[in-house]
Amino acid sequence: MAGSGNTGITRWIKALGFTWLGLKATYKHEEAFRQEVFLLIVSTPLAIWLGDTGIEKALMIGSVLLLLIVELLNSAIEAVVDRFGGEIHELSGRAKDMGSAAVFVAMVNVAVVWLFMLF
Repeated sequence: MAGSGNTGITRWIKALGFTWLGLKATYKHEEAFRQEVFLLIVSTPLAIWLGDTGIEKALMIGSVLLLLIVELLNSAIEAVVDRFGGEIHELSGRAKDMGSAAVFVAMVNVAVVWLFMLF
């Protein structure tokens, strides 16, 4: 949106519109994102119920939100790679593998946070 001429509240409204489009597109096209949204829906009430302090609740919910963030970025990387490269290329594969690895690390983070909080 740089150089779009939008400022102030107009910029915020347009940014929220683009955000909504990105969330809708990811939800529509990415099964993993839909599964992680379901995880968030299930885990949020559990975290509120099981967490003793606000910090514990925030860590438990935040770890799942972080997973969603990483999945959104991974999906964006995959979309760009698929858009620009129909041929097999080592760097395209590496970019997709790195995005996938980032999602895996975020999943490990969720597991570690929840295990420490519960046990």
